[in-house]
Amino acid sequence: MGFFKTNMLKSLEWVDDTHDTLIYKYPMDGRQIQWGSKLTVRESQVAIFLNKGKVADVFKPGYYFLQTSNLPILTQIMAWPYGFKSPFYADVYFVNTKQFTNQRWGTSNPITMRDKDFGTIRLRGYGTYAFRVADAEKLFKELSGTNSTFSTEDINQHLKSIIVSSISDTIAESKISALDIASNLLEFSDVASQTLAKEFEVFGLELTKLVIENISFPEEVEKAIDTRSSMGVLSDKMDTFVKYQSANALREAATNPGTSGFGTQIGAGLALGEMMRQSISTTDSKKEEASTKEDTKFCPECGAANPLGAKFCCECGVKLTVKGKCPKCGAEVSSKSKFCPECGMKLK
Repeated sequence: MGFFKTNMLKSLEWVDDTHDTLIYKYPMDGRQIQWGSKLTVRESQVAIFLNKGKVADVFKPGYYFLQTSNLPILTQIMAWPYGFKSPFYADVYFVNTKQFTNQRWGTSNPITMRDKDFGTIRLRGYGTYAFRVADAEKLFKELSGTNSTFSTEDINQHLKSIIVSSISDTIAESKISALDIASNLLEFSDVASQTLAKEFEVFGLELTKLVIENISFPEEVEKAIDTRSSMGVLSDKMDTFVKYQSANALREAATNPGTSGFGTQIGAGLALGEMMRQSISTTDSKKEEASTKEDTKFCPECGAANPLGAKFCCECGVKLTVKGKCPKCGAEVSSKSKFCPECGMKLK
Protein backbone atom coordinates (compact mmCIF):
# COMPACT_ATOMS: atom_id res chain seq x y z
CA MET A 1 0.00 0.00 0.00
CA GLY A 2 2.90 2.32 0.75
CA PHE A 3 4.24 1.77 -2.77
CA PHE A 4 0.90 2.65 -4.36
CA LYS A 5 0.52 5.79 -2.23
CA THR A 6 3.94 7.13 -3.25
CA ASN A 7 3.04 6.61 -6.92
CA MET A 8 -0.18 8.64 -6.79
CA LEU A 9 -0.48 12.37 -7.34
CA LYS A 10 -2.73 14.16 -4.89
CA SER A 11 -1.99 17.75 -5.94
CA LEU A 12 -1.13 19.27 -9.31
CA GLU A 13 0.05 22.86 -9.83
CA TRP A 14 2.74 24.83 -11.64
CA VAL A 15 4.56 27.97 -10.50
CA ASP A 16 6.26 29.63 -13.48
CA ASP A 17 9.73 30.88 -12.55
CA THR A 18 10.69 31.77 -16.14
CA HIS A 19 9.87 34.67 -18.46
CA ASP A 20 9.48 32.85 -21.76
CA THR A 21 7.74 29.48 -21.16
CA LEU A 22 4.55 29.03 -23.19
CA ILE A 23 3.76 25.37 -22.42
CA TYR A 24 5.03 23.21 -19.53
CA LYS A 25 4.46 19.46 -19.20
CA TYR A 26 3.89 18.37 -15.62
CA PRO A 27 6.40 15.62 -14.68
CA MET A 28 4.38 12.46 -14.09
CA ASP A 29 7.38 10.10 -13.68
CA GLY A 30 5.12 7.06 -14.10
CA ARG A 31 2.76 8.14 -11.33
CA GLN A 32 -1.03 7.97 -11.49
CA ILE A 33 -3.50 10.70 -10.59
CA GLN A 34 -5.67 9.84 -7.60
CA TRP A 35 -9.41 10.29 -8.05
CA GLY A 36 -10.33 13.39 -6.01
CA SER A 37 -6.88 14.99 -6.27
CA LYS A 38 -6.57 18.77 -6.20
CA LEU A 39 -5.73 20.83 -9.29
CA THR A 40 -4.69 24.47 -8.94
CA VAL A 41 -4.72 26.61 -12.08
CA ARG A 42 -3.49 30.13 -11.39
CA GLU A 43 -4.41 33.34 -13.19
CA SER A 44 -2.82 33.58 -16.66
CA GLN A 45 -2.72 29.76 -16.84
CA VAL A 46 -4.71 26.98 -18.52
CA ALA A 47 -4.37 23.25 -17.73
CA ILE A 48 -4.85 20.60 -20.43
CA PHE A 49 -5.39 16.88 -19.72
CA LEU A 50 -4.38 14.41 -22.44
CA ASN A 51 -5.47 10.81 -22.68
CA LYS A 52 -3.76 8.51 -25.19
CA GLY A 53 -2.34 11.53 -27.05
CA LYS A 54 -5.67 13.37 -27.45
CA VAL A 55 -6.87 16.50 -25.67
CA ALA A 56 -9.52 15.51 -23.12
CA ASP A 57 -10.39 18.24 -20.60
CA VAL A 58 -9.26 21.89 -20.42
CA PHE A 59 -9.26 23.79 -17.12
CA LYS A 60 -9.31 27.59 -16.80
CA PRO A 61 -8.00 29.45 -13.69
CA GLY A 62 -9.49 28.02 -10.50
CA TYR A 63 -9.27 25.33 -7.80
CA TYR A 64 -10.63 21.87 -8.71
CA PHE A 65 -11.26 18.44 -7.17
CA LEU A 66 -10.71 15.90 -9.92
CA GLN A 67 -13.99 14.05 -9.98
CA THR A 68 -16.52 12.94 -12.55
CA SER A 69 -18.15 16.37 -12.66
CA ASN A 70 -14.86 18.10 -13.47
CA LEU A 71 -13.58 15.49 -15.93
CA PRO A 72 -16.61 14.89 -18.19
CA ILE A 73 -14.68 14.08 -21.39
CA LEU A 74 -12.09 11.87 -19.69
CA THR A 75 -14.84 10.07 -17.79
CA GLN A 76 -16.69 9.41 -21.04
CA ILE A 77 -13.55 8.15 -22.80
CA MET A 78 -12.76 5.68 -20.01
CA ALA A 79 -16.44 4.71 -19.57
CA TRP A 80 -16.24 5.14 -15.80
CA PRO A 81 -19.43 4.84 -13.80
CA TYR A 82 -20.37 7.82 -11.66
CA GLY A 83 -18.30 7.99 -8.49
CA PHE A 84 -15.60 5.53 -9.59
CA LYS A 85 -12.56 6.25 -7.40
CA SER A 86 -9.74 4.40 -9.12
CA PRO A 87 -6.47 6.27 -9.96
CA PHE A 88 -5.86 7.03 -13.64
CA TYR A 89 -3.12 7.94 -16.07
CA ALA A 90 -3.11 11.26 -17.97
CA ASP A 91 -0.61 13.76 -19.33
CA VAL A 92 -1.04 17.22 -17.85
CA TYR A 93 0.16 20.39 -19.60
CA PHE A 94 0.07 23.94 -18.24
CA VAL A 95 -0.22 26.75 -20.81
CA ASN A 96 0.92 30.28 -19.97
CA THR A 97 -1.66 32.86 -21.16
CA LYS A 98 0.06 36.04 -19.93
CA GLN A 99 1.32 38.70 -22.35
CA PHE A 100 4.83 38.17 -23.66
CA THR A 101 6.11 41.71 -24.22
CA ASN A 102 9.19 43.31 -25.76
CA GLN A 103 9.63 40.64 -28.41
CA ARG A 104 12.06 41.99 -31.01
CA TRP A 105 11.66 41.84 -34.79
CA GLY A 106 13.86 43.18 -37.60
CA THR A 107 14.60 42.75 -41.28
CA SER A 108 17.39 40.24 -41.83
CA ASN A 109 17.45 41.32 -45.49
CA PRO A 110 16.50 44.73 -46.97
CA ILE A 111 12.94 45.30 -48.21
CA THR A 112 12.94 46.28 -51.89
CA MET A 113 10.31 48.81 -52.97
CA ARG A 114 9.69 51.18 -55.88
CA ASP A 115 9.67 54.88 -54.95
CA LYS A 116 8.36 57.70 -57.13
CA ASP A 117 11.26 60.01 -56.16
CA PHE A 118 14.27 57.68 -55.95
CA GLY A 119 13.22 54.72 -58.10
CA THR A 120 13.92 51.24 -56.71
CA ILE A 121 15.32 51.44 -53.17
CA ARG A 122 15.95 49.06 -50.28
CA LEU A 123 14.70 49.67 -46.75
CA ARG A 124 15.46 48.15 -43.36
CA GLY A 125 13.29 48.27 -40.27
CA TYR A 126 13.01 47.03 -36.70
CA GLY A 127 10.69 47.23 -33.72
CA THR A 128 8.91 45.25 -31.00
CA TYR A 129 5.71 43.25 -30.61
CA ALA A 130 3.70 41.58 -27.84
CA PHE A 131 1.39 38.56 -27.91
CA ARG A 132 -0.48 36.12 -25.67
CA VAL A 133 -2.15 32.70 -25.97
CA ALA A 134 -5.84 33.12 -26.86
CA ASP A 135 -6.68 29.45 -27.58
CA ALA A 136 -4.51 27.04 -25.57
CA GLU A 137 -5.91 23.92 -27.23
CA LYS A 138 -5.23 25.26 -30.74
CA LEU A 139 -1.67 26.29 -29.82
CA PHE A 140 -1.03 22.84 -28.37
CA LYS A 141 -2.30 21.07 -31.49
CA GLU A 142 -0.67 23.38 -34.07
CA LEU A 143 2.79 24.01 -32.60
CA SER A 144 3.71 22.32 -29.34
CA GLY A 145 2.95 18.65 -29.95
CA THR A 146 4.71 16.34 -27.51
CA ASN A 147 7.43 18.78 -26.39
CA SER A 148 7.92 18.78 -22.63
CA THR A 149 8.44 22.55 -22.75
CA PHE A 150 7.67 25.11 -25.40
CA SER A 151 9.08 28.66 -25.13
CA THR A 152 8.87 31.93 -27.05
CA GLU A 153 12.26 31.16 -28.64
CA ASP A 154 10.71 28.14 -30.37
CA ILE A 155 8.21 30.34 -32.22
CA ASN A 156 9.84 33.77 -32.39
CA GLN A 157 11.67 33.19 -35.66
CA HIS A 158 8.47 32.13 -37.40
CA LEU A 159 6.51 35.08 -35.99
CA LYS A 160 9.25 37.52 -37.06
CA SER A 161 9.10 36.32 -40.67
CA ILE A 162 5.30 36.77 -40.69
CA ILE A 163 5.60 40.31 -39.27
CA VAL A 164 8.31 41.43 -41.73
CA SER A 165 6.31 40.04 -44.66
CA SER A 166 3.15 41.88 -43.55
CA ILE A 167 4.97 45.20 -43.02
CA SER A 168 6.64 44.88 -46.44
CA ASP A 169 3.25 44.39 -48.11
CA THR A 170 1.75 47.30 -46.16
CA ILE A 171 4.49 49.73 -47.25
CA ALA A 172 4.39 48.54 -50.88
CA GLU A 173 0.59 48.75 -51.15
CA SER A 174 0.47 52.23 -49.60
CA LYS A 175 2.55 53.63 -52.52
CA ILE A 176 3.71 56.38 -50.18
CA SER A 177 6.95 58.23 -50.87
CA ALA A 178 10.05 57.15 -48.98
CA LEU A 179 10.34 60.72 -47.69
CA ASP A 180 6.94 60.37 -45.97
CA ILE A 181 7.40 56.92 -44.42
CA ALA A 182 9.03 58.18 -41.20
CA SER A 183 6.01 60.39 -40.44
CA ASN A 184 3.54 57.51 -40.91
CA LEU A 185 5.05 54.75 -38.74
CA LEU A 186 2.06 54.72 -36.37
CA GLU A 187 -0.38 54.32 -39.27
CA PHE A 188 1.72 51.51 -40.76
CA SER A 189 1.74 49.74 -37.37
CA ASP A 190 -2.06 49.89 -37.10
CA VAL A 191 -2.66 48.58 -40.63
CA ALA A 192 -0.08 45.78 -40.24
CA SER A 193 -1.62 44.77 -36.87
CA GLN A 194 -5.02 44.25 -38.49
CA THR A 195 -3.48 42.07 -41.20
CA LEU A 196 -1.41 40.05 -38.72
CA ALA A 197 -4.35 39.35 -36.40
CA LYS A 198 -5.59 36.58 -38.72
CA GLU A 199 -2.08 35.12 -39.11
CA PHE A 200 -1.63 34.84 -35.33
CA GLU A 201 -5.13 33.46 -34.84
CA VAL A 202 -4.22 30.37 -36.89
CA PHE A 203 -1.84 29.31 -34.08
CA GLY A 204 -4.19 30.23 -31.22
CA LEU A 205 -2.27 33.46 -30.51
CA GLU A 206 -3.35 37.09 -30.23
CA LEU A 207 -1.11 39.98 -31.33
CA THR A 208 -1.62 42.60 -28.62
CA LYS A 209 0.90 45.22 -29.78
CA LEU A 210 3.06 45.96 -32.79
CA VAL A 211 5.53 48.84 -32.87
CA ILE A 212 7.64 49.95 -35.86
CA GLU A 213 10.47 51.84 -34.20
CA ASN A 214 12.43 52.81 -37.29
CA ILE A 215 12.60 52.50 -41.07
CA SER A 216 16.10 53.26 -42.38
CA PHE A 217 17.36 53.99 -45.90
CA PRO A 218 20.63 53.05 -47.65
CA GLU A 219 23.48 55.54 -47.31
CA GLU A 220 23.09 56.72 -50.93
CA VAL A 221 19.41 57.58 -50.42
CA GLU A 222 20.16 59.44 -47.18
CA LYS A 223 22.75 61.56 -49.02
CA ALA A 224 20.24 62.31 -51.79
CA ILE A 225 17.67 63.42 -49.18
CA ASP A 226 20.26 65.70 -47.54
CA THR A 227 21.16 67.20 -50.92
CA ARG A 228 17.51 67.84 -51.77
CA SER A 229 16.99 69.53 -48.39
CA SER A 230 20.02 71.77 -48.99
CA MET A 231 18.73 72.77 -52.42
CA GLY A 232 15.38 73.66 -50.89
CA VAL A 233 17.06 76.02 -48.45
CA LEU A 234 19.13 77.61 -51.25
CA SER A 235 16.11 78.19 -53.47
CA ASP A 236 14.44 80.20 -50.73
CA LYS A 237 17.58 82.19 -49.91
CA MET A 238 19.12 82.72 -53.35
CA ASP A 239 19.86 86.40 -52.85
CA THR A 240 21.68 85.64 -49.64
CA PHE A 241 23.63 82.94 -51.44
CA VAL A 242 24.73 85.35 -54.18
CA LYS A 243 25.93 87.84 -51.59
CA TYR A 244 27.72 85.05 -49.78
CA GLN A 245 29.55 84.00 -52.97
CA SER A 246 30.54 87.61 -53.65
CA ALA A 247 31.85 88.05 -50.11
CA ASN A 248 33.89 84.87 -50.45
CA ALA A 249 35.46 86.15 -53.68
CA LEU A 250 36.38 89.47 -52.04
CA ARG A 251 37.85 87.69 -49.04
CA GLU A 252 39.97 85.42 -51.23
CA ALA A 253 41.22 88.44 -53.13
CA ALA A 254 42.01 90.33 -49.90
CA THR A 255 44.07 87.45 -48.53
CA ASN A 256 46.04 87.32 -51.83
CA PRO A 257 46.62 91.01 -52.80
CA GLY A 258 49.41 90.14 -55.23
CA THR A 259 47.27 87.81 -57.29
CA SER A 260 46.60 89.08 -60.77
CA GLY A 261 43.23 87.26 -60.98
CA PHE A 262 41.46 89.62 -58.55
CA GLY A 263 38.76 90.65 -61.00
CA THR A 264 38.45 87.13 -62.34
CA GLN A 265 37.70 85.71 -58.88
CA ILE A 266 35.02 88.30 -58.20
CA GLY A 267 33.47 87.75 -61.61
CA ALA A 268 33.45 83.98 -61.23
CA GLY A 269 31.76 84.17 -57.83
CA LEU A 270 29.09 86.58 -59.10
CA ALA A 271 28.53 84.60 -62.28
CA LEU A 272 28.09 81.33 -60.38
CA GLY A 273 25.57 82.85 -57.99
CA GLU A 274 23.65 84.57 -60.80
CA MET A 275 23.55 81.38 -62.86
CA MET A 276 22.07 79.36 -59.98
CA ARG A 277 19.55 82.10 -59.21
CA GLN A 278 18.38 82.22 -62.83
CA SER A 279 18.08 78.43 -62.96
CA ILE A 280 15.90 78.28 -59.87
CA SER A 281 13.89 81.32 -60.98
CA THR A 282 13.18 79.59 -64.29
CA THR A 283 12.00 76.48 -62.46
CA ASP A 284 9.74 78.53 -60.21
CA SER A 285 8.31 80.39 -63.25
CA LYS A 286 7.51 77.09 -64.97
CA LYS A 287 5.74 75.87 -61.84
CA GLU A 288 3.69 79.08 -61.66
CA GLU A 289 2.85 78.85 -65.39
CA ALA A 290 1.73 75.24 -65.04
CA SER A 291 -0.36 76.17 -62.01
CA THR A 292 -1.96 79.04 -63.95
CA LYS A 293 -2.81 76.74 -66.85
CA GLU A 294 -4.49 74.30 -64.52
CA ASP A 295 -6.72 77.10 -63.15
CA THR A 296 -7.58 78.54 -66.60
CA LYS A 297 -9.78 77.46 -69.51
CA PHE A 298 -9.66 78.94 -73.00
CA CYS A 299 -12.50 80.10 -75.23
CA PRO A 300 -13.00 77.79 -78.28
CA GLU A 301 -13.96 80.83 -80.46
CA CYS A 302 -11.45 83.60 -79.73
CA GLY A 303 -8.89 81.69 -77.60
CA ALA A 304 -9.06 84.15 -74.70
CA ALA A 305 -8.09 82.88 -71.22
CA ASN A 306 -10.94 82.71 -68.73
CA PRO A 307 -11.17 81.76 -65.04
CA LEU A 308 -11.85 78.08 -64.45
CA GLY A 309 -15.36 78.71 -63.11
CA ALA A 310 -16.46 81.14 -65.90
CA LYS A 311 -19.59 80.19 -67.89
CA PHE A 312 -19.16 82.82 -70.68
CA CYS A 313 -16.05 84.16 -72.45
CA CYS A 314 -14.94 87.50 -71.01
CA GLU A 315 -13.85 88.68 -74.52
CA CYS A 316 -16.50 87.54 -77.04
CA GLY A 317 -19.33 86.39 -74.75
CA VAL A 318 -19.56 82.86 -76.20
CA LYS A 319 -20.90 80.25 -73.78
CA LEU A 320 -18.02 78.09 -72.56
CA THR A 321 -18.34 74.33 -72.82
CA VAL A 322 -18.74 72.57 -69.48
CA LYS A 323 -16.47 69.56 -69.12
CA GLY A 324 -17.27 66.45 -67.16
CA LYS A 325 -15.59 63.10 -66.45
CA CYS A 326 -16.17 59.67 -67.95
CA PRO A 327 -17.75 57.42 -65.28
CA LYS A 328 -15.67 54.47 -66.46
CA CYS A 329 -12.11 55.75 -66.95
CA GLY A 330 -12.30 59.24 -65.42
CA ALA A 331 -11.09 61.09 -68.54
CA GLU A 332 -12.31 64.66 -69.15
CA VAL A 333 -15.10 64.86 -71.77
CA SER A 334 -17.19 67.67 -73.21
CA SER A 335 -20.85 67.94 -72.29
CA LYS A 336 -21.65 67.56 -76.02
CA SER A 337 -19.66 64.34 -76.43
CA LYS A 338 -21.62 61.15 -77.03
CA PHE A 339 -18.65 58.80 -76.54
CA CYS A 340 -15.56 58.95 -74.30
CA PRO A 341 -12.43 59.72 -76.41
CA GLU A 342 -10.32 57.48 -74.13
CA CYS A 343 -12.29 54.27 -73.54
CA GLY A 344 -15.15 54.64 -76.07
CA MET A 345 -17.90 54.28 -73.49
CA LYS A 346 -21.28 55.67 -74.58
CA LEU A 347 -22.18 58.70 -72.52
CA LYS A 348 -25.71 59.48 -71.42
